[in-house]
Amino acid sequence: MIEAEYKARLADAGAIREKLTARAEVDVVSYHDTYFDDPSESLSAAGREFRLRTVRNAEGSTRHLLTFKDAAVDQETGSKPEYETDVDQRDAMEQIIRRLGYRPKISFTKQCENHGFTAAGREMLATVVTIPEIDGTFLELETLVEAEDDLGNALADLRTVLAALGVSPDQLTTELYTDAVTASRHTG
Repeated sequence: MIEAEYKARLADAGAIREKLTARAEVDVVSYHDTYFDDPSESLSAAGREFRLRTVRNAEGSTRHLLTFKDAAVDQETGSKPEYETDVDQRDAMEQIIRRLGYRPKISFTKQCENHGFTAAGREMLATVVTIPEIDGTFLELETLVEAEDDLGNALADLRTVLAALGVSPDQLTTELYTDAVTASRHTG
């Protein structure tokens, strides 16, 4: 599967939240992400991501996900093939990852407001993201496609939704949270 995605640094997060809440209920969660790489950082160098995520909802229940993202197939958006699965025991999975030779590169927490809805015949997820170490509020709008030949159509559908939400093209970004958090920690 390919995660077709746009990310925007929002100029007016309140207005976007209002429009999203009119489309779908909000699910407020926190994501604790740890990104792994080998000692030579070959994954990062190739634009790949290997992540272990814990999702905690407002009621305190947790879910763990192991994700591998391949290199971007669309440079303008950073859309990547994604492979993800649930993990029962985070600690055991982290030990497996470490014993395979991968080391934590960076860990941080994202506060997320998820809105799932259907638009243009596609299941979409809009996530309003804040990260304490990064200034600003972000929007991730994504949908999954099975084949690269549908990516262009999916991205066009996402742009239509972004326009309806009032997200202008000048707000779009391919900035990686990992890079922004790393930069923040080096200046702080």
